[in-house]
Amino acid sequence: MENAHMYPDVQLLIDGQWCPAASGKSIPVVNPASGDKIGTVAHAEQPDLDRALQAVEKGFHVWRKTSAYDRSKVMRKAAELLRSRADAIAPLLTMEQGKPLIEAKGEVLAGADIIEWFAEEGRRAYGRVIPARTAGVYQLVVKEPVGPVAAFTPWNFPINQVVRKLSAALATGCSIIVKGPEETPAAPAELVRCFVDAGVPAGVVNLVYGVPAEVSSYLIPHPVIRKISFTGSTAVGKQLAAMAGLHMKRVTMELGGHGPVIVFDDADVDVASKMLAAAKFRNAGQVCVSPTRYLVQEQVYESFVEKYVAAAGKIKVGDGMKEGTTMGPLANTRRVTAIEGFIDDALKHGAERKMGGSRIGEKGNFFEPTVLANVPKSARAMNEEPFGPLALINSFKSFDDAVSEANRLPYGLAAYAFTRSAKTANAVASEVETGMITINHLGLALPEVPFGGVKDSGYGSEGGSEALEPYLVSKFVTQAGL
Repeated sequence: MENAHMYPDVQLLIDGQWCPAASGKSIPVVNPASGDKIGTVAHAEQPDLDRALQAVEKGFHVWRKTSAYDRSKVMRKAAELLRSRADAIAPLLTMEQGKPLIEAKGEVLAGADIIEWFAEEGRRAYGRVIPARTAGVYQLVVKEPVGPVAAFTPWNFPINQVVRKLSAALATGCSIIVKGPEETPAAPAELVRCFVDAGVPAGVVNLVYGVPAEVSSYLIPHPVIRKISFTGSTAVGKQLAAMAGLHMKRVTMELGGHGPVIVFDDADVDVASKMLAAAKFRNAGQVCVSPTRYLVQEQVYESFVEKYVAAAGKIKVGDGMKEGTTMGPLANTRRVTAIEGFIDDALKHGAERKMGGSRIGEKGNFFEPTVLANVPKSARAMNEEPFGPLALINSFKSFDDAVSEANRLPYGLAAYAFTRSAKTANAVASEVETGMITINHLGLALPEVPFGGVKDSGYGSEGGSEALEPYLVSKFVTQAGL
């Protein structure tokens, strides 16, 4: 129970007030490094959701009439507060999620950058004037906020998954109900507190926690809600998108991935192996854009595997609160069971274990960084998103072979490539079916660039100017002088 005294009992935010659930129910919060209960989070049910819906509707009428300039000022203040509180918020994030403290602080600071960027971009959500065919006629396109938003966010990045949806909604004049992650509730609550303390009017931002299926099935069809944003698994995303479609609700979906990595024989193997190992095991591999299926050209395959394993071998697994830890525990016991299942299945199909593959200790959800080579396509891990510290490395002969494997799965979120050839880089960028591809460096997830996928990885963007569009509707106004 070390540091448990620091962890709060997290409440709901409804209509500007922090409050327990009407029923008094709460959900335990567990530290994944120890398995100990460290706090609770309020468990919202229908009466709480009804209050939040009333509040978000009221808040929308206030916020939509607030100028983009004034909305930006409030958001910039929230960013300042978040940045100033990073040292206090980061330990909460580590205790509830497991990632190393340095990663947790980085996530908080990145969240502040995201708020600032959207605060500025919201001031530039321009409409346009269309030249008319008749003298004396004005044709205008006006951008208006779509309305109250319901956002559903996961536990792997408790702040950065919330902050993108929250910032895009507020920048465009929408109000929002955030259904935060029950397993990691304190960090998003502190993020939201920054907006409250910055002066966001009551009802504009609301935060609830509860049983995910119950909350989503109540909020999505409700007539007050006009826009849905969800980050999570493809299976759940399809269910929520279908529900939203029945009620003609706008949807942004950021779903699962199975990131292919193509390393060509002319790549700088030293750089690529170190860079990719660091990316793979960040947040213990619990990253939707994590590089997972490594496709390495035959000439450099053995060298890459050797250097990759060497780089991964330097990772220090431990409690994220302890100095020197570079990979924390998995966030929950479900992930441990899932990763064990993927590894056992792959080995039965003939994969070679190059390192790792086992749980560490009996306390907490610690797992070894794991590398499997020559993994058959029939293995589950080659077809389902592992979402953990598991790297799969196979060889390929030709460019077409690599692209064919990269495009084989229904996912299309993020992809990686390493080559010294400009021609090959251009070709792989063109041929791989993905929402994002980063070549010779790690350049994803900056506030100003698009963030989203294609195929079963979803649709819409959570970054860049594209992220504002789903929160805006275009109203055409044509007017003639009398």
